[in-house]
Amino acid sequence: MSCWEILGIEPTSDREEIRQAYERQMKFASTEEALRLDNAYREAAGGEPMVMPAAASAPDPSLGIDHKLDANESQIVREVVIQIKALMNDSGRQQDAGIWKAILCEPPADQLPLRREIGQQLESWIRPMAENGSFPQPVARFLGEWFEWFTVQEAITEQEQQSLELDEKDSRDEIEPLSQTTNFWPAVIGWIIGLVILTMIFGGMGVGS
Repeated sequence: MSCWEILGIEPTSDREEIRQAYERQMKFASTEEALRLDNAYREAAGGEPMVMPAAASAPDPSLGIDHKLDANESQIVREVVIQIKALMNDSGRQQDAGIWKAILCEPPADQLPLRREIGQQLESWIRPMAENGSFPQPVARFLGEWFEWFTVQEAITEQEQQSLELDEKDSRDEIEPLSQTTNFWPAVIGWIIGLVILTMIFGGMGVGS
């Protein structure tokens, strides 16, 4: 199947349409389907599809394609989500990527089925914030990689490009006034020298008369 068939849309260069198709499909994707969708999104958006190792290309049979969390796992997910909600109430701590990692990477919450469930519960409100620059780039980058939110990673890349373009523009703006000043002084000096020469000429004529 082509990337477009997996995403369920006609071929297009519209990144927003690709992103929306990806997100629609991900809501109902199994672990195996999610891997295919990730590859399809990357390919459709102009990136290279990920080459998965043979061991990782097939889901772990012990997890099942549609792994259902047991009561203990569901409780772990709830506790992690509660911690994230508390973190979001602290504007200072939520800017620290290390705190996010400490919460989300703590075993057993780092196991794939739990990670995916946590990601789904946080996606509707954390993902948009990671995309629109509400978090520092280290936090947004970690969230994008941890939950495989490729639109977040794409947004970070665009922000970095825009920042680079602004820096280059600022550098050009600083150079131009300096160049104008540099060109100004030779003109002033030339004008003064010319004035002195004229004064000497006319002064000499006055003396001669």
